[in-house]
Amino acid sequence: MRTDYTQIFQDSAAVEKYEHIVYAPDSYWSAINRRQRAYLRGLAKRAFPYRRPVQHDFACGTGRAIRILHGLVRGAHGYDTSAAMLAKASEVGAYAMMHQIGESGPIPQPVATESPAIVTVFRLLLNVDEAVRERAIAFAAQALPHYDAGLLVVENHGNAQSLRHLRHRTHGDKPWFAELSHEDVAALLDRHGFTIVEQRGFALFTQGWYGRRWLRPIAGFVDDFATKLGLAGRFSVNVLYVARRTRPTLGDLASGDLIAAPDAYAPRDAAPELPFPDHQEVPEEAPVVDPDRPRTDPDAESW
Repeated sequence: MRTDYTQIFQDSAAVEKYEHIVYAPDSYWSAINRRQRAYLRGLAKRAFPYRRPVQHDFACGTGRAIRILHGLVRGAHGYDTSAAMLAKASEVGAYAMMHQIGESGPIPQPVATESPAIVTVFRLLLNVDEAVRERAIAFAAQALPHYDAGLLVVENHGNAQSLRHLRHRTHGDKPWFAELSHEDVAALLDRHGFTIVEQRGFALFTQGWYGRRWLRPIAGFVDDFATKLGLAGRFSVNVLYVARRTRPTLGDLASGDLIAAPDAYAPRDAAPELPFPDHQEVPEEAPVVDPDRPRTDPDAESW
């Protein structure tokens, strides 16, 4: 696994390669980006019908996630450790306020905004070590302090339950090869009080299939079809997880605590509660839940 992200992408040549070769118009990752764009724009419309969210894009790179949601948010902020990446994001048309953050030290503070918000963390988890992953989700927990604050969208571009895993024996010891399982991601989010409410995959086939001219149309057709019907979530190489904040971060809880005090979930701006049609009263007695078990929502597709 590479852990020198900032150093690599301080080089303008590396940034240019990322933007114009990795995401070239006919590339594997460009095809995935197209499918993600359709899904995320639909998600934003149905998840925020009353007020557009503010986007906080952690490790924004060249602003791909910001460009995807342009026009569906009322403001956007990009955060990255690489000044070169932030400059390229502005150059290619990512309309956002850009913020350079430190590689270490205190967890970066998201810009204070009114709810709702959408936090995006794309193409980061496999490129960094565990400490940086925790840092990213801790950042998201600050921007999304309670359930109604908005959504967190996290990308896993190397699902361990996909065809890509077959390359593990050959390439597993190389710094560029890393993978995470769905359970790994669920556990990471759970440690910071997030519950996965939706999961969607965008490529059943690996990059090698798209590199062969005669296989590319077949792989592209199958991946487009599976993505549209939502059939690729478990075995896809590339997966997006949508999560909501359902409780405090585990590290902030006293021993035995599972539920936060009522004011812990109060919106920052103390806005009056809106009569959303899906609003339900919280039951007086919450069910007993194993705190060590990663939480996923059995009704993930229903909200």
